[in-house]
Amino acid sequence: MYQRCIECGKTYEDDEIVYRCECNGLLEIVYDFDKIEVDKEKFKNRVFSVWRYFELLPIKNREKIISLKEGGTPLYRCRNLEEELGVKELYVKNEGANPTGSFKDRGMTVGVSKANELNIKVVGCASTGNTSASLAAYSARAKMKCLVLLPKGKVALGKLAQAMIYGAKVVEIDGNFDKALEMVNELAKEGLIYLLNSINPFRLEGQKTIGYEIADELNWEVPDRVIVPVGNAGNISAIWKGFKEFYELGFINELPKMTGIQAEGAKPIVEAFKKGKREIEPYENPETIATAIRIGKPVNAKKALNAIYESNGYAESVSDEEIIKAQKLLARKEGIFVEPASASSIAGLIKLLDEGVIDRSERIVCITTGHGLKDPDAAIRACEETIKVKSLDELKKLLSS
Repeated sequence: MYQRCIECGKTYEDDEIVYRCECNGLLEIVYDFDKIEVDKEKFKNRVFSVWRYFELLPIKNREKIISLKEGGTPLYRCRNLEEELGVKELYVKNEGANPTGSFKDRGMTVGVSKANELNIKVVGCASTGNTSASLAAYSARAKMKCLVLLPKGKVALGKLAQAMIYGAKVVEIDGNFDKALEMVNELAKEGLIYLLNSINPFRLEGQKTIGYEIADELNWEVPDRVIVPVGNAGNISAIWKGFKEFYELGFINELPKMTGIQAEGAKPIVEAFKKGKREIEPYENPETIATAIRIGKPVNAKKALNAIYESNGYAESVSDEEIIKAQKLLARKEGIFVEPASASSIAGLIKLLDEGVIDRSERIVCITTGHGLKDPDAAIRACEETIKVKSLDELKKLLSS
């Protein structure tokens, strides 16, 4: 196991603390699968969680693992939505069921475990909310100090409350997520913190287990398409890496089309894809109700675009109105409550079905990345006011109407 630059191929030892290559390229974790003894039967006898796939994760010492029993999230067959949208087979992989309510827990259990293996004492991140909540929880479990930088006034209260209650040093800055990330990058370069944003390749190793689990839950078959909300762009590339590794190991025989969805107010990856490019033009002032994907300069854009192109996938953007409509549709048809960013995968599915990009006969998995209680204010604003009655008779009339 080692770290490798996706641009120039330069390699680094797995215990080197490095976030980018000397050429400024992003890093990925590479395994020698010929030396790894693992099979489907070995997985089957373990708890359904991130660490079910221990041999394929970058931790050597099991005793260093920091876990809150993350992963093993439900894959729902959405028959009501299938009927509503006229699609043959639709699933939702609900990452809001993780311990702190988002997919970030998968990355943090691995990232913080790696920090523990490296004897790190202080960790940090920039965040639009979910990353800070997750890192704060896992660092508390690991007895590490934690610093999180948040864009002032741009973080949903549910996420801010989590970061604070877990005991992290929470700093709000005047600026957006990209500015916060620049600041923590500087701290990491000086060795003052161990950075656990998704630029850290070890964190993405935890997130690739979403791909593992989908294959596992579908009895080692693969969906035709996986639709993912895209913010900082680590998740779509990590899930693709998971599928590719299972393919290389011979556990699956096909690969899905990876489809990334961004908000219209923050869609640099979509614009690059539609121009056939592999470089993005950043958004200086990204804006969307979907705070978790309100990112104008996604660090992992190149990895995400690689995943989309390699898989013959697609990228599309959706409006805030489409996101809220999809959020309510998923809740009211399937009983699954997700935050706005999560609903972008459903909104993207609807749009791409209407445009004919997605065939209604496909087997589709939509990833929903965070629980709806992360941003309850957005949900309340999206719904009609509660009904007020003054008497039992009025209540009875209401029931009969």
